[in-house]
Amino acid sequence: MAFIRKKQQEQQLQLYSKERFSLLLLNLEEYYFEQHTANHVQHNGSQEERKIRGSLKICSKSVIFEPDAISQPIIKIPLRDCIKIGKHGENGANQHFAKAKSGGISLIFSQVYFIKEHNIVAPYKIERGKMEYVFELDVSGKVEDVVETLLQLHRASCLDKLGDQTAMITAILQSRLARTSFDKNRFQSVSEKLHMECKAEMVTPLVTNPGHVCITDTNLYFQPLNGYPKPVVQITLQDVRRIYKRRHGLMPLGLEVFCTEDNLCSDIYLKFYESQDRDDLYFYIATYLEHHVAEHTAESYMLQWQRGHLSNYQYLLHLNNLADRSCNDLSQYPVFPWVISDYYSSELDLSNPATFRDLSKPVGALNKERLERLLIRYEEMPEPKFMYGSHYSSPGYVLFYLVRIAPEYMLCLQNGRFDNADRMFNSIAETWKNCLDGATDFKELIPEFYGDDVSFLVNSLKLDLGKRQGGQMVDDVELPLWASSPEDFLQKSKEALESNYVSEHLHEWIDLIFGYKQKGSDAVGAHNVFHPLTYEGGVDLNSIEDPDEKVAMLTQILEFGQTPKQLFVTPHPRRITPKFKSLSQTSSYNAPIVDSPVSPGEESFEDLTEESKTLAWNNITKLQLHEQYKIHKEAVTGIAVSCNGSSVFTTSQDSTLKMFSKESKMLQRSISFSNMALSSCLLLPGDATVISSSWDNNVYFYSIAFGRRQDTLMGHDDAVSKICWHNDRLYSASWDSTVKVWSGVPAEMPGTKKHQFDLLAELEHEVSVDTISLNAASTLLVSGTKEGTVNIWDLATATLLHQIPCHSGTVCDAAFSPDSRHVLSTGADGCLNVIDVQTGMLISSLTSDEPQRCFIWDGNSVLSGSQSGELLVWDLLGAKISERIQGHTGAVTCIWMNEQCSSIITGGEDRQIMFWKLQY
Repeated sequence: MAFIRKKQQEQQLQLYSKERFSLLLLNLEEYYFEQHTANHVQHNGSQEERKIRGSLKICSKSVIFEPDAISQPIIKIPLRDCIKIGKHGENGANQHFAKAKSGGISLIFSQVYFIKEHNIVAPYKIERGKMEYVFELDVSGKVEDVVETLLQLHRASCLDKLGDQTAMITAILQSRLARTSFDKNRFQSVSEKLHMECKAEMVTPLVTNPGHVCITDTNLYFQPLNGYPKPVVQITLQDVRRIYKRRHGLMPLGLEVFCTEDNLCSDIYLKFYESQDRDDLYFYIATYLEHHVAEHTAESYMLQWQRGHLSNYQYLLHLNNLADRSCNDLSQYPVFPWVISDYYSSELDLSNPATFRDLSKPVGALNKERLERLLIRYEEMPEPKFMYGSHYSSPGYVLFYLVRIAPEYMLCLQNGRFDNADRMFNSIAETWKNCLDGATDFKELIPEFYGDDVSFLVNSLKLDLGKRQGGQMVDDVELPLWASSPEDFLQKSKEALESNYVSEHLHEWIDLIFGYKQKGSDAVGAHNVFHPLTYEGGVDLNSIEDPDEKVAMLTQILEFGQTPKQLFVTPHPRRITPKFKSLSQTSSYNAPIVDSPVSPGEESFEDLTEESKTLAWNNITKLQLHEQYKIHKEAVTGIAVSCNGSSVFTTSQDSTLKMFSKESKMLQRSISFSNMALSSCLLLPGDATVISSSWDNNVYFYSIAFGRRQDTLMGHDDAVSKICWHNDRLYSASWDSTVKVWSGVPAEMPGTKKHQFDLLAELEHEVSVDTISLNAASTLLVSGTKEGTVNIWDLATATLLHQIPCHSGTVCDAAFSPDSRHVLSTGADGCLNVIDVQTGMLISSLTSDEPQRCFIWDGNSVLSGSQSGELLVWDLLGAKISERIQGHTGAVTCIWMNEQCSSIITGGEDRQIMFWKLQY
């Protein structure tokens, strides 16, 4: 998974450098400045002298000597433990070193660490007592400079206040960076044009490496100040797929660059010293990417997840990424949920809800008795209050899980020691039990638990991780009874994450970690309140003037862990799972969603129909114009087609209803009800009656069989803009700010007594209603207004469910997806907006350079008619236009598609109707 891949990348760089040394040998917040080829001169008797060949590393808080021979340990001498630093032979140096060359550096100190002897990763060995080591540099002329540097760094390490130490080391670092610049000879091509150069640090887990960033018209470069682990890191801009601004140390200074679509492991993570440098570099790369890569938002990923195009695992990876979680930053490592609660059964039953953890509660609230104790303490606590004294994700927790594959990281974090053997990650069941019962243990999981690499569960490095109280050595992680092997454990964990139960409840956990229950009163109600310092904006480091306090605060925050950036401020929609029938099969918005019995024959027929629809939409870009006819004198406003497809009815602003024969390709009838424009039309079941809405405030019923007006409904005070019909109910939208629901059957014979239409409901709006549409079962209605508001109504109760002001101008068209889970709307502002029906959340918004006047869609793809006359095919999940098809010479004003999705008719301002067919 993420960390494993990151470690593999670093190992590849280690192979490049052929060193045992790594930045993890440094202390936290320490820098590696320079190295010198040298000999460690040892004296083993009165006359004998032994020289060990190696490399001397000068770091901001220590001196490290790496012998060439791996049998010899790496030596680390903390500068704060140095008593005297100087040229060998000065100040009465030890007589044992009299034969040493003049290129020697003498260090007298009280403590030294021995690391990776025989290249074995193990806790550091410490030797205490007054000692002197002498190092001979190959280039003796550098001795004075190195001694001067060490004395300066030693003074910094010995300052009383941590803030003063940090300030002095930072000044030394910035001075070194200012005296150097990016080596332009490292450019891949002499023709590259330099756009920007600045100072920055490359971030890897627990450590950062200072250097120079350079961006040209084709490449991004980072040149480490110390040349480690290689002279230059280079990324071709053409390979970049994603970039993200990051918080680093709670400051807006980070930038992460990815050359892959779905990998959580980035190609480079940079921390800048000035936010303006970060923003300038981001802008340049983003401008470059605009022409190559579609930008993804949390909402666009949500839509893909809801519709089953992203797995639960992939969706959580994307949310972590968008919320500043990175495998390069252990204080903001990606967080995943515990989903299984049964670690003791011999079989794992994923069909039993009791197998799963309650995803609506944070880990700290899963144990009722523990929660009651925590709430009592919370009530008695002065402001600022918090319920949990530790976080669900921190560097210590991440390395708790990963110690078997990342032992050097654990040693770095814990000053050269592993944790107590009984506190190690020994057992899955024990860890879960402690998360339920422990007084201060509320940790969640990491992505590795749902990946493919089992190495974090197995002590394949044969590490000596200590002996437990019972006498057994810490080795592989003990698995649940239901897992036959580490591979089986990960496979079943993945199956659990993708199970129906988790799919139906994952949105509840997202609300806690990334959503509206993360902060404020909703967090309090959900028992989801952590220490204020863990939240974005919880502290303003720039406002803290005391350097000691600032360093202490930052250290506390980084070690304690950080809450992800909040991505959603309203309830997260649930996933559309195969187990459920869609809302279109329920009688009301709030009705339970249940399976209905379907005979095998019906199911097969439905499957065939769905298959043909899917095939058609998959080939929608291959739409070809078949025929076109100019049958009106003004813009076409509505299209209705008989069941057999032979007769096409159209309305127009020229005030006429026309009947066109597709077979004879001739106009058969032209009917005018008044001198006002007609706005839409539809055919009643049975194809005997066509209904037209008019700007004269009326709705007209026309009998096809008798060739005359059959009925007139005078139901509005202004123009009727759109009509719908279902189960003997008429729905009419009007510029008089209402949508009315009517019940009644029109008179069967012209001339007979006209039927009285009963007004069942009136849905009031604040402004003119320009469009309406029903969901498949006519339980929900969506309306779009002149001022850009989309409204979703429950027709069973005639109540407004959601009001979403999502357009800056008139709503041109709006329609439900076939499964009734989403609404798509287009507006005069050129936006295509996707709204979740359950929550009313705007989950996706795409922008075109002109209004899309009408559309049809299948929930994933959209065919829209534009103001210019083009037909546009949109891939909503990919957030892009897939195809542009030339069509009308004026705006496309209406569009119709048959049930099989194989035939399409459009009408336009050019007075034409066009017949389209799919060619596949």
